[in-house]
Amino acid sequence: METIVDYDKIIDKRAETVFAAMQTRVSPEDMLRIRDAFELARHAHSSQKRKTGEPYILHPIAVASICAKELMLDANPVIAAFLHDVVEDTDFTIEDIESRFGSDVAFLVRVVTKQKKDKYVESKQVDNYKQMLDSVQYDIRALLVKLADRLHNMRTLNSMRPDKQMKIAGETDYFYAPLANRLGLYNVKTELENLSLKFRCPHEFEDLTTMIERDERLQHDRLKEFCREIHDELLAHGIETRVFTEYRRPYSLWRKMRKFGDDFNHLKYRHFTEVVFDAPEGKAEKEMVMHIYSILTDRFKEKPGGIANYIDSPKENGYQSYHVKLLASFGRWQEVHISSERMVRDSQLGCIASRNDDSIWQWIKKFRLVLRDIAARGQEGASFIEEVVRSFYNDDIMTFTPQGKPIILPQRATVMDFAFEVHTQLGLHAKYARINNQLLASVKTRLHRGDIVEIFTDPEIHPTADWLDTAMTYKARKAISQYLKQQPKPPYHRCPDCNPMPGEEVVGFKDADGGITLHKRDCPIAIRLASQKGDNIVSVDFKPDQTLYPVTINIRAVDRYHLLIDLVDCISNDLNLSIDNLHTVTEDAIVTCSITFSVHSFTELQSIMRHISIIPGVDEVKRAIL
Repeated sequence: METIVDYDKIIDKRAETVFAAMQTRVSPEDMLRIRDAFELARHAHSSQKRKTGEPYILHPIAVASICAKELMLDANPVIAAFLHDVVEDTDFTIEDIESRFGSDVAFLVRVVTKQKKDKYVESKQVDNYKQMLDSVQYDIRALLVKLADRLHNMRTLNSMRPDKQMKIAGETDYFYAPLANRLGLYNVKTELENLSLKFRCPHEFEDLTTMIERDERLQHDRLKEFCREIHDELLAHGIETRVFTEYRRPYSLWRKMRKFGDDFNHLKYRHFTEVVFDAPEGKAEKEMVMHIYSILTDRFKEKPGGIANYIDSPKENGYQSYHVKLLASFGRWQEVHISSERMVRDSQLGCIASRNDDSIWQWIKKFRLVLRDIAARGQEGASFIEEVVRSFYNDDIMTFTPQGKPIILPQRATVMDFAFEVHTQLGLHAKYARINNQLLASVKTRLHRGDIVEIFTDPEIHPTADWLDTAMTYKARKAISQYLKQQPKPPYHRCPDCNPMPGEEVVGFKDADGGITLHKRDCPIAIRLASQKGDNIVSVDFKPDQTLYPVTINIRAVDRYHLLIDLVDCISNDLNLSIDNLHTVTEDAIVTCSITFSVHSFTELQSIMRHISIIPGVDEVKRAIL
């Protein structure tokens, strides 16, 4: 006998759980609006069903439940969650939503509503991604509603065809899980990643799940004992804590295996131990962390270099904890995370952990800067989205001035980015840096979390076009570009193959844009152009000015004592040139030397080569062909 399911009863029960979660957080007026939104959605979707055969309204209820109970959002996002598919799938319009629930709810619904097919500019996915990202200019809540929608879709993906599963899982892994990571929503990110892997690579997911479960069984007793030892040791010092072991999820281990080329059994730190304490916010938290760290390192041996301090330098997604590696009594290094209850809560709620408007706007500001940096690098369309997604997993690094001022930069940022972030003029004249009061570094040196950077300047130093290849941040790239635009443009372009300089025999060819490109007269490209576009040849007056042209010369000489010193002395002191690069190889008493420097003209280069050629032992001096 077929069982009749009372869906009306199920719908009412699940909706009531949403109402109960919101009852204590919002006003009675907002509660009426939330109930009204549910009734409208119920009416609008009354004839629709999901792939599972269930009434469609169960999906908006589930999304609203995630927003209310898991993300702890306020009234309007929960209302938008109930209504998020109404405009897309029914006859109701955005205008209907606005007239009934106000412009704020209408905005949230508009952002999460997919574009109609005839409105696509690039592709369905890219356009919808860009629509959501554009909303960050104003608000971040729409992204949270969309993530809740995606999370429930992934939780119920079993009902879809395999090809649909692959499509939705691929989108989730590519865009939505990294987005959750950037917003600091650890639980959402982790669940989306694992559900994506489950449907993209079901066999790998199943194998990893099995191996994790087996490892948990094998390690259970000794890990439980390690946790007990930590708990009892801290309790003996009057500190009450929660201590437990948490295994990393399949997706996390899958990424590590792909990254390092290890199999499961050779992966380090497949799990970690959480030490969680309760303490007031502020300074007391850090004092408590360091106190616990001191107690544990007195009891257990600490692995050198095994510390990661995410309290003083939180990850960009807001994550805070103090990581240390300790030697357990069973002879294995164990990764231990020391965190307060607040830190654990914040790592789960991310950008919405602190519920004041200022905090939310700080997240929005940071997010907008990420998008602006990427846009500044000239990315469009799918390329733009790819850059955005990469940035979602690139936690920013916190660096410091010698005075202790924190400077937040993206990963792979350089000394140059640091200098511009401190002050534009500092960046425009940055010559070199000293990192951590020890390392002498060029402006192109990449920085790491916690680096203390001291910038040294020279008024004669100015940005050149190649600086744009080094700069990562929007601020640095904008300042460099503005400086270069203000400089007088050279009257000629130089052929990149033959690289002519003043004093050489050159010929000019008028380009399609009206500019003139200079070639050496023996340049193969010039010869070809002369035969094909002889009418484009123009007269040029290519005279030396203050412009410097990099050149490389190759020297061959008989090895002797003091030879290299004589070469450097001739170039640096006698000729007053700065050496950019020097490379020597000695084989069987024959020295081959390559030296790079800059000159104003070919005539100057010839003079330099003559000076070098008369150094004792030098047999040959010739210009390198680039």
